[in-house]
Amino acid sequence: MKRILSFFLFLIICSPVFAVTEIRDTEIELGLEKLIKPIAVAANIPDGRVRVHIIANDEFNAFVTSGEDVFIYTGLLTRIKSAEALQAVVAHEMGHMIGGHITQMSGRMRDEMTRTMIMQALGVGLMVANPSAGAGLLMGSSGISRQSLLAFTRDEERLADDLAIDLLIKAEIDPNGLVQVLNQMQELTGDIETKINPYNKNHPLISERLNNVKEKIKSKPRTKRKIEINVNYEIIRAKLIGYLQTENQVENLYPSKNKSDAAIYARAIRYMRSGNLKSAKISTQELISRHPKNPYFYELLGDIEYQFGHYDDSVLAYEKSLEIQKNAPQIQTALALVLTERNKVGDKDKAIQLAKRSILTEPMHLSYLVLIKAYGDDARSDWAYAEYYNMLKQEKKMRKYAKSAQSRLPKNSPEYIKAGDLLR
Repeated sequence: MKRILSFFLFLIICSPVFAVTEIRDTEIELGLEKLIKPIAVAANIPDGRVRVHIIANDEFNAFVTSGEDVFIYTGLLTRIKSAEALQAVVAHEMGHMIGGHITQMSGRMRDEMTRTMIMQALGVGLMVANPSAGAGLLMGSSGISRQSLLAFTRDEERLADDLAIDLLIKAEIDPNGLVQVLNQMQELTGDIETKINPYNKNHPLISERLNNVKEKIKSKPRTKRKIEINVNYEIIRAKLIGYLQTENQVENLYPSKNKSDAAIYARAIRYMRSGNLKSAKISTQELISRHPKNPYFYELLGDIEYQFGHYDDSVLAYEKSLEIQKNAPQIQTALALVLTERNKVGDKDKAIQLAKRSILTEPMHLSYLVLIKAYGDDARSDWAYAEYYNMLKQEKKMRKYAKSAQSRLPKNSPEYIKAGDLLR
């Protein structure tokens, strides 16, 4: 059985200066963006402006900066059980934005987040030889000052709740999702504000907010209809649980007698993470037989075959995934990585083409690392290194490799020009 510690994840684990991990996954991001879109429309945020960031942290938390960046913690996603409840959380945070509560702090928060954030892809990028090392990384402290994110006053929280209900109703989403969230907060943590906020004298009790929300909803007309959004939230939640939680936790949440798609998905991922590749493959093939047009089940199969060392089968699975979901830079990068490992005639050229295509859509650290591997001793690898370190904001190393690239590359070649751009 082949165990792989990717170069990308190795760099992350060995870089303690990073305090925040942003998980990147096409399936989860697209699903969450679809769920958030009607709320953003109701808040008069232009289409396409909202960007979802999934933060690898076990806290029950989310926040919005300037209405365009929505930060959602994995601890929230793995605990909240319905799409309506998640939408209510986002609507509440947008309520703070609309109410002007984060105007002063949002710039500082966003700067702090982007300064310390790294991007970790699910799938191939998260496969480690020692699963506990990956889990330790993902459950580490975020390093962000949560006091500043949660220290809203009683009046601010009540206004944010009221605005959330208005947004949900305008978006034709059941506002009782907010009731679900507040009930769950009570069940999970009790008097949460006494544990996470030193300003509890001004911060409202959850029970107080819950009563206010219920009264507000009663005073509002019923929503005309529950908006139909083609998103399976339970699948999103199951995927994160499969990657981030222990084998026992997954089994407790999704026992083997549970034959739902979400349960099989979570177990397949957990089997893969624990090295039981045979069971992972059988479970994934069952999902594909049920849903032959789902690109993400083929993506998982590609991950599993890669773990097996079955490069040909892995390539076929990723190619099938991309045939269905064409605009998926993270899957393109995963396929490029496997091609560099397989290293048949023409594979490196294909890998370079795929990595560059993914970079055009969405630059990622891993894409540049794949280019470095594919280029080998080629002078273009120095340019890829320079771009990689530029993304990490490591100027000294960036300039070193950019200068090396320019000294080795033909003048006026694309990579020579790009290296020069970095040096300006």
